[in-house]
Amino acid sequence: MPLSQAIINVTNLRLRTFIGFNQDEREKQQDVVINIEIHYPADRSFQTDDVADALNYKVITKKVIQHVEEGRFLLLEKLVADVLDICREHPSVTLARVTIDKPHALRFADSVSLSLEYRS
Repeated sequence: MPLSQAIINVTNLRLRTFIGFNQDEREKQQDVVINIEIHYPADRSFQTDDVADALNYKVITKKVIQHVEEGRFLLLEKLVADVLDICREHPSVTLARVTIDKPHALRFADSVSLSLEYRS
């Protein structure tokens, strides 16, 4: 029984990192909010009920957390691209989409966000 693509969503992963090029941004960590969407074919995992046949979102999330918390980024574009690269490492990923919000980046806005997408 063929299935459509499985979609994993990691919603509002809240981390702290050095992000920005202004002096105060380079000296003090800021909050970022990460949203990830990953598509992959689930027919094998559905049939076998075996963890080895599924995409392990916990492994991906741990890599993202480590990279973001240990990193220093001048541009939001670089941070989003790096997280997207981590999300698309697994060969079965057919689509990955990452949006990262930088809360309070602008005085009168809740946040500024940037999104990037990968399609195989």
